[in-house]
Amino acid sequence: MIRTLIIDDVQLARERLKRCLAGEPEVQIVGECDNGTEAVASIRALSPDLIFLDVQMPALDGFGVIDALKGERTPAVIFVTAYNEYAIQAFDVNALDYLLKPVDCSRLSKAVERAQSQLAQPDLDTRFRAMLEDIKASSKFLKRLTIKLTGHTILLPTDEIDWIEGYGNYLKVHTGRESHLIRGTMLSLETKLDPETFVRVHRSAIVNIEKIKEIYPRSNGDQDLVLQNGQQLMLSRKYRDRFLAALGDQ
Repeated sequence: MIRTLIIDDVQLARERLKRCLAGEPEVQIVGECDNGTEAVASIRALSPDLIFLDVQMPALDGFGVIDALKGERTPAVIFVTAYNEYAIQAFDVNALDYLLKPVDCSRLSKAVERAQSQLAQPDLDTRFRAMLEDIKASSKFLKRLTIKLTGHTILLPTDEIDWIEGYGNYLKVHTGRESHLIRGTMLSLETKLDPETFVRVHRSAIVNIEKIKEIYPRSNGDQDLVLQNGQQLMLSRKYRDRFLAALGDQ
């Protein structure tokens, strides 16, 4: 039996998953949670084999749940979300599969079949990493941004970008002494940029690691980044491990 925990802040979404899983005799639902904090506690207490994990939840989202369990034994993860823009990030944290809402029961059945097969194999991390590399290799990351201004359009090569700042409903793209506003979200642009070059360092900042000159630790675990142009940014503890991995400094 696959001991399974359902985590989603929307009751209707949890009910739909339970209805789909009712047709999977190898699945035993051991509990359900409606927020990320409760999920972390339940995973530690129940030690499920598999979790269906919503991405967007208040306070602590799905990726925050995985981050909170870092270094501990974690179950196989199937992310469930209404937005496909999280796909690469999901596999980056070793997700077994990725389901879009509203969940299709036949698609869920295939995910469960895959979970059953993968859970029986010992070297999951190697397989997940190989899958991630395949996804990254086949992805076409942006080589330039199109910035529309009054009367003309700028084609800005991404390798000229120093950093990107969340700015209300816009993003502020910084290059040297200039900056440009574009409409969009941090997450949407993050998934379109090469993760080996552009790394999230704060909830409202993405940095081109090739533009970093110096790194200074803070006493609270955060770090200060100094770019080649003198700009200072904060590296939050939440994003530190991913940042160090991008630098090759594990």
